[in-house]
Amino acid sequence: MDPNRLKELGLLPVWRLKSGAIAGQSPAGGENMSDQRKTVAESRSSEESEDRLTSIAHADWERLRQMVSVCTACPLSLTRKQTVFGVGDEQADWLFIGEGPGAREDELGEPFVGQAGKLLDNMLQAVSLRRGQDVYIANIVKCRPPGNRNPLDAEAEQCRPYLLRQIALIQPRLIVALGKVAAQNLLATDASIASLRGRLHEFSGIPLIVTYHPAYLLRSLADKAKAWEDLCFARDTMRNLRAAHSS
Repeated sequence: MDPNRLKELGLLPVWRLKSGAIAGQSPAGGENMSDQRKTVAESRSSEESEDRLTSIAHADWERLRQMVSVCTACPLSLTRKQTVFGVGDEQADWLFIGEGPGAREDELGEPFVGQAGKLLDNMLQAVSLRRGQDVYIANIVKCRPPGNRNPLDAEAEQCRPYLLRQIALIQPRLIVALGKVAAQNLLATDASIASLRGRLHEFSGIPLIVTYHPAYLLRSLADKAKAWEDLCFARDTMRNLRAAHSS
């Protein structure tokens, strides 16, 4: 039809379908609707992840506990009985971090119970400390890995924001990493416990000391003497930190 006639009838402009703009294809570059939906979903997932991290980073203790209790960020949420948030003095100078809850912890919702917990309590008492008094105890992950296996990197990564927020709220003077999993996650290394012991490390500006996990010591009694050396080193380090702060 004559374009002038179309204009008189109010039918201009005429929109024509470009080549390839059929069957869900984008005229611009051939991206189909499935790809577009995938891009939108990935963008939404990224936004939700950023919102989650922001919420965690600004949470107070009550809000943080609530967020952990309903967390479904990794598959460990499917097999847990309950989350294991952490326990102790929320303004403690000492922060002890293990790897993850075991079966007993999963039942009670508290870290380091059972025989490993009793040994940790004895270790604390040996350097004049007590659970809950100037001491906070937490783990790399808040849910029990099935079969008491080590946490996977992806699982630890999802729990990391919770632990970082706990550390920010506590503001401890000294962190003691209990065992290889805790040490390697906090220090971003695959080094052995033997090579990490006896030295002062740092995590986010906080001095950190590495020692054996109590559960390991129950199986390897010969290394208890080494753990005692580590605790003495930690005790002396804390004294120096407090002295430096008061001077």
